[in-house]
Amino acid sequence: LAALILVAGALGDRFGRRRIFLIGVVWFGVASLLCAVARTPELLIVARLVQGVGGALLTPGSLSIIQGSFPPSERGAMIGQWAGLGGIAAAIGPPLGGWVVDVATWRWIFWFNVPVAILIAVIGLRHVPESRDPAATRGHDITGSVLAVLGLGGVTFALIENESAATVPLGILGLAALAAFVVVEHRTAHPVMPLHLFGSRVFSVANAMTLLVYGALGGVMLFLVLQLQVIVGYTPLQAGLATLPMTAVLLVLSPRSGALSDRIGPRLQMSAGPLLAAAGTLLLVGIDSDSGYLTGVLPGLFLFSLGLVALVAPLTTSVMAAAPDRFAGVASGINNAVARTGSLLAVAALPAVVGLGGADYERPEVFGPGYVEAMVACSVLLAAGGVISFLGLAGASASSSRDRSEETDVMRK
Repeated sequence: LAALILVAGALGDRFGRRRIFLIGVVWFGVASLLCAVARTPELLIVARLVQGVGGALLTPGSLSIIQGSFPPSERGAMIGQWAGLGGIAAAIGPPLGGWVVDVATWRWIFWFNVPVAILIAVIGLRHVPESRDPAATRGHDITGSVLAVLGLGGVTFALIENESAATVPLGILGLAALAAFVVVEHRTAHPVMPLHLFGSRVFSVANAMTLLVYGALGGVMLFLVLQLQVIVGYTPLQAGLATLPMTAVLLVLSPRSGALSDRIGPRLQMSAGPLLAAAGTLLLVGIDSDSGYLTGVLPGLFLFSLGLVALVAPLTTSVMAAAPDRFAGVASGINNAVARTGSLLAVAALPAVVGLGGADYERPEVFGPGYVEAMVACSVLLAAGGVISFLGLAGASASSSRDRSEETDVMRK
C-alpha cells in the first residue's frame, strides 16, 4: 500500500478520482474474498498483497474526491468529518477483529469487507461526482512511477522487516530509488509528483509536521496499548477498547475543528494542537500497575485526543488547500505517504532507541522504563511539530489557502 499510494494519487488526477477510487474499492473487495477462501498461508499472503494494491488505489482518492466535490469554504468541515469517521474505523477495527476471531473465525474479517465494498461502489456510482485534472496531458511519467514504487516499497520493507537479512540491501535500494526519483521528477515534462508543489511554504510545512505528528501518533498508540497489557494487566481486547474515548472525541469535534480552521486559518490550531497532544502524552507517562482507568488513563488520553482534534483536520485541509485543485490526487498521495512513513519510522525505530526488543515486551521490569522514554520522545516530536507550525505558518490565513485552491478549477462530469 505504501509503495503505490503516491502513484495512485497521480492516477486519480489523470484518469478520474472517482474512477480510480471505485476501482480500488472493487479491487479491495475481490481481494478480501480471495483472502477469505485462501486454503494455504502462501495463498493468503498473495491475496493480502493484491488487497494492498486495492487499498493504495482507494486511499488518496477519498480525500481528493472531497477536494473536487466541495467549494473551498466547505472543505474544512468536510475533511473534519472525514477525519472523524476515519478515526472510528481505526479505533474499532482491531477490537472488532479480535472479537470476530474469538467468536467465529478469522475468515469472517475478510468476508465482512465484501458487502461493504459493494455498498460503497453503489453509493459512489450514484452520488459521487467525477473530477480530474483538466490540464492532464497524455504523457505519463513511467520512469518516475517505477522509481516511486521501488523507493517507497524498499524503505517500507526495511522499516517493517528490520531484522531480516534483506533489510539493509532493500533499504539502500529504496533510498537510492527515491534519490533518483527526485532527479527524474525535476527533469521530466510530465512528473508524477510535481516538485513545484513544495514551493508552497504551507504545503512543505504541513507535510513536515505530518511526518513528526504521525510518527508520534504511531509511537503513542503502540506503546500505550502495550503498557496497558504488560504493566496494568489488560487483555488485548480491553487495551483496544480503552482507546475508544479518543474515537468519540474525534467523531464529535473534528467537523467543528475543520470549520473553525476555515474561518481563522490553520496556524493557531496546528500550533496549539500538537502542544495539547504532547501534554496528554506526558500525562500518559504516569500509567503504572496501580493506575485506574478513570484517573490514570482517561485524563491523558482525553487531552491527547483534544490535541489531535485541533490539528488533524486543519493539517489535512492545509495540505490540500496549498495545492491547486488539479493536483488534489497527488497532494493527497504525498501527504498519505508522508504520514505512513512517519508512523513506520516511529514503530521501527523507537523500540530500538529505548532499548527494547525480543522478550523485553513480556518483562514488566524492562518494558516499563522503555515505555517512559518512548512516550517522552513522542511528546518531544509533537512539541516540535507545534513549533514548526507556529514558525512556518506565520502569515498563512484561511483566505490565502483558499486562493491557492481556486487557482485551477476541476472538471466535473
